[in-house]
Amino acid sequence: MALPIQPYTIAVPQSKLDLLQKKLELATFIQDDEVPMANSWDYGTPVSDIKRLVAHWKNGFDWRAQEKKMNQWPQFSTTINVEGHGDLKIHFLHQRSNKPGSIPLLFCHGWPGSFLEVTKMLPTLTNPKDGPSFHVVAPSLPNFGFSEGPSKAGFGIAQYAETLNKLMIKLGYNKYVTQGGDWGYAITRLIGFNHHGNCIASHLNMIRANPPTMSQPLEYLKYLMPRTKQENEWLARSEWFLKQDFGYNVEQSTRPATIGAAFADSPVALLTWIYEKLHSWTDNYPWTDDEILTWISIYQFSTAGPAAAARIYYEAQYTHPYPRQDPRLFDYLGQVKLGLSYFPKDLLIVPQCYGRTLGPVVFEAVHEDGGHFASWERPKELAEDLRKMFAKDGGAKDVVKVFSKGS
Repeated sequence: MALPIQPYTIAVPQSKLDLLQKKLELATFIQDDEVPMANSWDYGTPVSDIKRLVAHWKNGFDWRAQEKKMNQWPQFSTTINVEGHGDLKIHFLHQRSNKPGSIPLLFCHGWPGSFLEVTKMLPTLTNPKDGPSFHVVAPSLPNFGFSEGPSKAGFGIAQYAETLNKLMIKLGYNKYVTQGGDWGYAITRLIGFNHHGNCIASHLNMIRANPPTMSQPLEYLKYLMPRTKQENEWLARSEWFLKQDFGYNVEQSTRPATIGAAFADSPVALLTWIYEKLHSWTDNYPWTDDEILTWISIYQFSTAGPAAAARIYYEAQYTHPYPRQDPRLFDYLGQVKLGLSYFPKDLLIVPQCYGRTLGPVVFEAVHEDGGHFASWERPKELAEDLRKMFAKDGGAKDVVKVFSKGS
């Protein structure tokens, strides 16, 4: 049954916290004194790190304090009817600006992230002293965080896009812009293709694109020129990711239930799997143990269960009508203005001439540092990129006029 928009408070049942404690008490570990390579990042997450984090999860980490902190942001839930899948209860953060003419912004996270990633940018985006401001909507994707997941197969990227577009319309935002990286890249790209009557501009901080062709002569000529030192470094980072750090993707794309069984049964398995990515996908970000465990706990206590989030990889590969991968992700989308931000320690980072094959690029920023979780690692920089893109004299100034009369 469809539900109206209702306030939402994060409140994990005590029984789930008690069960977590029991499982952590029974955890067993690799004997690092007998297997020295157990503490080498070359082999995976060091067991010494996992022991430390598990000990803190048991004896120091205060989930209730983290709940209280997260609940300071306005959150809501509502049902969205997805074609072929029925009603799904969707959780989302919705921080409105009090400034007239603010731009509705849909922030779309990926794996292993969550709606939490947007929170560091909220003050800059919603309450700036001057310049553009935004009404920010940051959902928990279906199967992630505090949103429900579908009960049957076939919930691919187009269905994620449908869900979020319908959410924005239900909130009264018939026109809006998007920001995304990781799965947020794919989902917001398909929002643009499938719902460009509503989504009128997108900003991306993970750029997946093919080399330019003769259909774009200027960019093709740039492609043929010798690569710069920076471009070679970016492509080397992409090559490292695909050769050395892609195993998780293959597993989750082909057998999500296999690794999902480990996540559902063992919080230590979930911690080990995700913490590896928090470490290797960031640019020397100084994670605190509380930050790490908050990210992991959102998955541990997710509404659809710890195993559910991995399914997006499989469904993206095998959902009809585009098995393996939706080719439109790499097509030129002329109806949606595009902004691109490049961070050198992202996972897939390509020369700028590649990115310009995706659509009418009206804003570009190249950063000297920063990794995959830009909104968390470099929130000021990413927020300022958005503000520059949507400034009255920025590349997306035509888009800004749509909202100039208030929203």
